[in-house]
Formats: sequence, structure tokens, C-alpha cells
Amino acid sequence: MKPELKFAGRARLGRPRDLVLEPAVIANIDNNPDPTAIPIWPLRTGELAQWQAERPGIMAAWCRSSGFTAAAGKFVLLPAETGSLAGVLLGLGELADQPSDYWVFGTLASSLPPGRYRIAGELSGGQANHAALAWALAHYRFTRYSGADAGDSGGRAIACLSLPEGIDGTALAAAVKGTFLARDLINTPASDMGPEELAAAALALAEEYGGMGTVIVGDDLLAANYPAIHAVGRASPRAPRLIDLRWGATDAPRLTLVGKGVCFDTGGLNLKAAAGMLKMKKDMGGAATVLGLAAMVMAAALPVRLRVLIPAVENAIAGNAYRPGDVLQTRKALTVEIGNTDAEGRIVLCDALAAADSENPDLIIDIATLTGAARVALGPDLPAFFTASDQVAAALVQAGQEQDDPSWRLPLFAPYGERLKSKVADYNNVSDGPFAGAITAALFLQAFVSDPNRWLHIDSYGWNDNDRPGRPAGGEGLAMRALFAMLVARFGPGPA
Repeated sequence: MKPELKFAGRARLGRPRDLVLEPAVIANIDNNPDPTAIPIWPLRTGELAQWQAERPGIMAAWCRSSGFTAAAGKFVLLPAETGSLAGVLLGLGELADQPSDYWVFGTLASSLPPGRYRIAGELSGGQANHAALAWALAHYRFTRYSGADAGDSGGRAIACLSLPEGIDGTALAAAVKGTFLARDLINTPASDMGPEELAAAALALAEEYGGMGTVIVGDDLLAANYPAIHAVGRASPRAPRLIDLRWGATDAPRLTLVGKGVCFDTGGLNLKAAAGMLKMKKDMGGAATVLGLAAMVMAAALPVRLRVLIPAVENAIAGNAYRPGDVLQTRKALTVEIGNTDAEGRIVLCDALAAADSENPDLIIDIATLTGAARVALGPDLPAFFTASDQVAAALVQAGQEQDDPSWRLPLFAPYGERLKSKVADYNNVSDGPFAGAITAALFLQAFVSDPNRWLHIDSYGWNDNDRPGRPAGGEGLAMRALFAMLVARFGPGPA
């Protein structure tokens, strides 16, 4: 059989509601500046006294009587003489000199009464952009099973922000679209987000921007030389597949994104405990994040030849499941002994990375919810990343600081590669002990790329454990905005 070639368009992806791939508009942002909108004055603690002195009358008196001190995240509604809402004071705290200080605008977006608002205080371009982003992202709701579609107000009156002057509304929309897409994909349970549904979402995205998508399904993976992907996914009744998207001019610099698409991970025959399975619908978080990043790249028309590779599988248990001790063939002709079937992500990624590497792209980025060791080391909000290139590392760190979307570099410490030795194969898929699990996983993947200076591996959690302004609990494309900013700096922006 030939590889499946199709475009899914807006086909239904499961019950009970269609998967929402994007907000049609940013529902709580108005691209047109409106000087008549209700003003929001963001104030540092030291600016409050001057603001009060410049505004005698009911607003200043109300501010004093309310006990407002401009503490970070606190706000007060100011009345007009008529009793209507005259404005809003928003506390920024002492310094407010970091992008993270402006997530408080997400609190306002979720808390203010319906109406049209504008930022009246003076913010730098970066501060205003982050304020608008926080406001927009606060509108996200995952309501596929409980109400109106995500990205839609559902008939609710909302607080709408007039976009600050000088802010690129198109770029903001692309960031929101990519973020909402990643969140929707991760939040959808595995019952409605298996390999087939993930492929349909990816193909719909490619179609929207004039790209092409190919999907290789089931036993056709063996004929096409993707044996490792097939081995991990063959025990599920939902056939494994490789999703392959292409977009952009053929003569542009090549950028290839690879995302781990394990739609549910039982652990295989090395079965996870019940607690370990509770969030395993997010084990395709790497795939969701690269699709969100791809949406941003295509929406901004970055001058790249984009390729997206997603090995989409379900790591299930059946009589034909791959076993501890099995030796698997891989696309690169390296053999891998299975030390643990719960380390399946690196197995499916190795075939996809070999395919990516075969075209010698300018940059390969892979994203995966790969190891618990990275979370132990850095926690849930700070993805670990690995690259042999100091230039790539510095660029990502800088972008993360500017976007308040941080990640942290861990070393590709070569001596730890000894821990992946096998007596019967080229590699074992796990190390021989409990230490440095994120590093040994990265070293395993490095074996499948020819130039680690053109490769960036991100080990992400893909999830927010707690509600925060603009970042609700649930799926999240961590490091996605930072990666996009890094790509703009590396390849240049799209056409104006």
C-alpha cells in the first residue's frame, strides 16, 4: 500500500464536539485603538502617590479609601461622578521591569466587568505586548465537553482590550492561535485524541496554510522503514503512524520540527502505576507543541522550508506488544535493546529524527514529554533543553527571557553515554542506573542525528499544574513562544 495522503479539513475528529483548531478571532482583543474605552492605569508602588495627586476628586478619594497600594496583581475599580466605571488601577508592585510582571493583565481580563478597555499608562513596546498577550490568553477555555467552543465567548459579555498602539496584531494572533491549538490538543482525552485524530488535526493545519501532509499508517511503516515507530504502536487497535507535513518555498533554509506523539502511555509491559497514568493523555504534548509552533511559523510566513514529523502511537498492552529484552531495528540501522517499555518516547523519536536528519536541515528541533528526571531537576515550568551549539543555546535563553517563556540548558555529557551500552545491541533504550535520566535520554537521541550543532532537543512537561493569570491548569506548549522568537531572529521575519 502507498502512504496515505489526505487533507482532513474540518472533518469531525471525535465525539461529542469537534476539536477546535483555532479561535476565529481573539475574542477579547480589538485591533482598533479606541481612545474612548475605559482606561486602565498600570502603576508601580512608587507611582501611586503622584497619580492620586494629579487626579483630585472622586477617583483619587476612592483610591485612598479602598486601601489600594499598587501591590502586584491587585486592582481597584474607579467610579465616575455619575456612578459609572471611570477607570481601573492595576498594581504592578515595586519594579515591574520583567515580562513576567505583566501577566497580571490576565487577571484583569478574567475579572473586569464587560466593556471596552484600553491601557492608559505608558508601557514599553515589550511590556505592552506581554500585557496584550496575557489578556488574550486569559480568554482560553477548554469546553469541548461542557459548553461553548474554546476561543468563543459562548454568548458571555466579556472585557475587551483595545490593542495598544504599536503592537503587531497579526503576530499576537499567531501566538494565541499556536497556544490555543497546543492546549486544545493536549487537553483532549485519549478517547478522542488517538493517532488518527492527531493526524487529522495536523493535516487540517497544513491544508489551512497551503502545505502538504502525508501519513504512513500501520504495517506500511515497516515497508517505509520506520520499524521502531511500528514496534511501539503495534499493540494498540489504533494503528501507529508517521505524520509528515511540509510547507514553504523549496529553496528556503530547512527547518524541521519533530514532536513526540504518544497519545496515551500505559508504560507497555512495564506497566505504570495508576497514579502514573492520570496525565498520560499529555504524552503527546511534544507533538502538540510543534504543531502550535508550526502554526505560528506559517501564520507569520517565516522564510523557511518547514517540515513537521510526528510519530503518533499509543503505547498499549496486548499479546504482540514489544517486550523488555527485545532488540528493535531502527531507521538508521542502529539496533536498540529494550530495557524498559515505558521509555517508548525515545524509541519513536529515533526513527523520526533519522528521517529529519536525512535532509540535512539547517536546524532540527524535537520536543517531547520525555523524562521524569527533567521534572525532578527543573520542576514543571522549566523545560530542559540540550544542544551542542552554544549559539543556539544562547539564542533560546535570550528569547525565553524576552518572552517570559524560559527553559534551561542541561549538558550532553558524553561520558554518561557509557550507561546506554548493551551487550547484544548498539544501544539500550535506558541507562543502567537511576541517575541523569534526562541526559542519558538526550544522548540516546543524539545518536540519531549527524550534527548535534544543528539539533535542539527539549524535554518538556507540557502541562500547567495550577491556574495562573493567562495560563490555566491543563495542557501548555512550554517554550513555544521562545522558540518562535528564536526562529524569527535566526531566519528573519516574514513579509510585512
